[in-house]
Amino acid sequence: MNKIVEKKYLNNNVVKLVIDAPRIAQKRKAGHFVIVKINKKGERIPLTIADADPDKGTITLVIQKVGVTSHKLSLMNKGDTIADVVGPLGHATEIDMVGTVLCAGGGVGIAPLLPIARAFKKAGNRVLSVLAARSRDLIILEDEMRECSDEIIIMTDDGSYGKQGLVTHGMEEFLDREKVNLAVTIGPAIMMKFAALTTKKYNIPTIASLNTIMVDGTGMCGACRVTVDGKTRFVCVDGPEFDAHKIDYDEMIMRLGAYEEQERDDYEKYLETIEK
Repeated sequence: MNKIVEKKYLNNNVVKLVIDAPRIAQKRKAGHFVIVKINKKGERIPLTIADADPDKGTITLVIQKVGVTSHKLSLMNKGDTIADVVGPLGHATEIDMVGTVLCAGGGVGIAPLLPIARAFKKAGNRVLSVLAARSRDLIILEDEMRECSDEIIIMTDDGSYGKQGLVTHGMEEFLDREKVNLAVTIGPAIMMKFAALTTKKYNIPTIASLNTIMVDGTGMCGACRVTVDGKTRFVCVDGPEFDAHKIDYDEMIMRLGAYEEQERDDYEKYLETIEK
């Protein structure tokens, strides 16, 4: 059992939970994730570790309400306990001194991007960050990203904050004026697809961190499989990071939508039960 020691809403649909998990906090590195199960009969969901404090023995998870389990998790409060938190899982980000790193995050993808940006900055790199969302209220962890970024550009679809446009517009603003040695992108699959196409034009090595459908998180079920460079890979054990220029995004997007109708129906039924 893992106790929630802190809770904070980042916006109406995104909540930050700080959870007591001392052994995970000790082992966690940038890029790692955990599998969370609220109770014994609950669904298993993957969540990236957004931060960790080895001294306090805590990890930080950022949850967006998109379905039944994530909604239930967002309703939990300080002092509540989560049945299972398993990790750290996946391969950690390879952090080196490469020069200038461009970090591009979209929506809730900014949360897993934060520890990676911090790690590259700590290694002595120049970090340029682009944060993007549909509107101002969906930009999260801005202050934290500013602390580990040399420069930052904020893009919103509706122009309510920063500059109006897509994440790729902000990326190209940086790419057109200075040399970038590596790019990292995390966000919706369609965003990562076009971020990768953008950096490919500039011949810049790029990493994408994927969040596919996942069940066990240890390579047993195969639910998280993606095609990378023409070969089948499992995000949970081979990733979650891959060469962004070699991912079959169209296949991944199709697989992400495989249970969309069922998930939507279940979520609507769940919302009806809690509104009564």
